[in-house]
Amino acid sequence: MTKVIGLTGGIGSGKTTIANYFKELGVPVYIADDGAKNVMQSQSIIDSIKETFGNAIFDDTILNRAKLAEIVFNDKDKLNQLNSIVHPAVKRDFEAWLLEHQNYEYVIYEAAILFESGRYKECDLIITVTAPEEVRIDRVLKRDNTTKAQVLSRMKMQWNDEKRISGSNFVINNDNLKNAKQEVVKILKILNIKQNQS
Repeated sequence: MTKVIGLTGGIGSGKTTIANYFKELGVPVYIADDGAKNVMQSQSIIDSIKETFGNAIFDDTILNRAKLAEIVFNDKDKLNQLNSIVHPAVKRDFEAWLLEHQNYEYVIYEAAILFESGRYKECDLIITVTAPEEVRIDRVLKRDNTTKAQVLSRMKMQWNDEKRISGSNFVINNDNLKNAKQEVVKILKILNIKQNQS
């Protein structure tokens, strides 16, 4: 049976960069955020979001993700409401994807809120990607059209590194990409050894 390796890390940790490196090395990778973007295009999900958050977050019939993000990342209850709409659909999307990749020994499931959502319980092993807070903030400011206050607000909504690490099997320190890639190669060797032993 295909093993699911959870890959997580806080905003700006570079977990998607690490996920893409696993992909380069031949491991199938499911990015939960991309899955969420896909399912949020389905009419039933759009209707549920509109019912919960109103028309103000829509430009005509198009969901304005920036407006929605501004609401949910400043209100934990609203974030939980959104997650209760989107997460079950992402779970179904991942299960369909997993069926398509069932010939692989293991796959990567990348999600920012792997622990917070409870999805970590469905993973066989977990990798956490870390980086110093200032590095993470700097990355997000360069990547997104946002402010430091907004980045810190989103960080507060997520588990801290210490908490994530305590529930992880592997940790990749990603303040230096070259070293982080070497960690990926080491983890793959360990996974392959485990696979050969089982």
